[in-house]
Amino acid sequence: AVVLCAYLEMGGIDVRDRSVIELGAGTGLLGIVATLLGARVTITDRAAALEFLESNVQANLPPELRPRAVVKELTWGKDLGNFPPGAFDFILGADIVYLEETFAELLQTLEHLCSEQTVILLSCRIRYERDHKFLKMLRGRFSVYEVHYDSSKDVHIYKAQRDSRKDDF
Repeated sequence: AVVLCAYLEMGGIDVRDRSVIELGAGTGLLGIVATLLGARVTITDRAAALEFLESNVQANLPPELRPRAVVKELTWGKDLGNFPPGAFDFILGADIVYLEETFAELLQTLEHLCSEQTVILLSCRIRYERDHKFLKMLRGRFSVYEVHYDSSKDVHIYKAQRDSRKDDF
């Protein structure tokens, strides 16, 4: 999350007044930083993490910015009806690619949340063969590019977008 936060802070991507959703937020650091950078953010995780996530948002955002950050439950592949399809400008995920049994649901969730214009930014370490498998699955549905690599932390940032050419066949 720290590497992706630093990438956003460097200004390579402007999230000001944009609609952002963070998947698998954990502590909420990435969503909090995106809010501080001016985005309207939906910070999501499974039900068990929400109380901690909400307290972090309250503790780390000034009162005037709190309305720009909403904490919401999202279990990949399950709660998608609670999220309008294609409604987000950016989808952020930090270190969410690690459980192979969740890959299909994560891809289903990304597809649901994406419009043609949505930019997905995922930061992760490539530790195991399964991590390569996820990237291959992602490339089957999206155009994927590595946009940053932090060698000190061994963290890659990938940018993915709908591959409109795939729809032409």
